[in-house]
Amino acid sequence: MQRRLMLTWLVWLVYRLLGLPVLISIFNPMNPDIIGGIAWQALWLVPAFILTPWILRGRSPYALLVGSMITLVYLGASGVVLFTRIYGSSWAEILVYVFDFVLLLSINTWLFILLKWLPSMNNVEK
Repeated sequence: MQRRLMLTWLVWLVYRLLGLPVLISIFNPMNPDIIGGIAWQALWLVPAFILTPWILRGRSPYALLVGSMITLVYLGASGVVLFTRIYGSSWAEILVYVFDFVLLLSINTWLFILLKWLPSMNNVEK
């Protein structure tokens, strides 16, 4: 499970930082600036970059719980962007956002499963 989480996390970070701005620049008829898109995504991903060492290790329940909450915020934002793009964007652009949403949904799923497998956070012996 840790391997799936790590792989999905790294794919999402690279896709969100580089792939999404490049693909949107290609598919959007207004041709937005790629460098500006990468800079915006880098700013938006600051919390994710901070969480990356904890997500890659995947051993601390507290860190993974915080990571899960933050990725739920990313998932919600991705869902809102996807919902707003459905009304007026090309199918290719919509698929770019669908892929981002699916990656985030996978990350949250792996985090929830991994949190169930980790030892209890309160360490109470029965």
